[in-house]
Amino acid sequence: MSTLIDFTLHIDTHLANLVSHFGIWTYLILFVIIVVETGAVILPFLPGDSLLFAAGAIAMTPAGKDAGLNHWVFMIVFFIAPVLGDTINYWIARKGGRQLLEKKPFSVMVKPKNIADAEEFFHKRGAMAVILGRYIPIVRTFVPFVAGLSEFSFKKFMEYTAIAAFSWSFIATGAGALFGNIAFVREHFSLIILGIVFVTVIPSILAVLKSAFTKKKQS
Repeated sequence: MSTLIDFTLHIDTHLANLVSHFGIWTYLILFVIIVVETGAVILPFLPGDSLLFAAGAIAMTPAGKDAGLNHWVFMIVFFIAPVLGDTINYWIARKGGRQLLEKKPFSVMVKPKNIADAEEFFHKRGAMAVILGRYIPIVRTFVPFVAGLSEFSFKKFMEYTAIAAFSWSFIATGAGALFGNIAFVREHFSLIILGIVFVTVIPSILAVLKSAFTKKKQS
C-alpha cells in the first residue's frame, strides 16, 4: 500500500521514469492500468484522475515529445480504456456477478459495503450514476458491476459510459496538458496531485458521513 501511495503522490517522477525506459510503449502501459482499474473489479485503488493529469503534463515536456508522446493521443487512449474496462466489468457482473461475490478473491477484496454503496448510488442517481461515478474513485469501479448485476440496459449503459469516459479523459488529461508544466504546478506537483485525490474523494466522504448520520438518527 505504501508503494501505491508513493506512486500516486510522486506520479510525475514515476511516469517520467516510465517514459524514459519505455518511450511510446507508455501508451500501452497506461492503457492497461486504466482498463484494469475499472475492469478487474478487485483493483479499484489504482490511480486514475492523477494518472491522466500527469500523462497530459508529461506529454507537453521535451522528454515526452522526444519519446513521441502526444496529449491528444493520450485523450484517445484514456477514452477507449475506461469504456473497455467498464464493459468488461459490466459483463463479469451480468454473467455471474452474484456467484463471484461468494468466491475468493472477490469475497475478500470486494467488500459488501462497497457493493451496497454503489447500489445505493446507482439507484439514487439512475443512469446518470454511470457518468457521475466516473469521477469518484472506487465508486467508478463498482457502478458498472452494479449495472450488470441489476441487468441495466447494455445499450444505455454504453451510451452513458462513452459520455463519461470522453468527458473524464478530456478534462483530466487536458488539465494536465494546460497546467501541468506551469512553474508553480511543477514545483508543487505532489501537493497538486494530493489535492486532486482529495477533491475526487469528497463525494465518497460525504456519502459515508451522511450514511453514518442517518443510521445514528434512526437508532
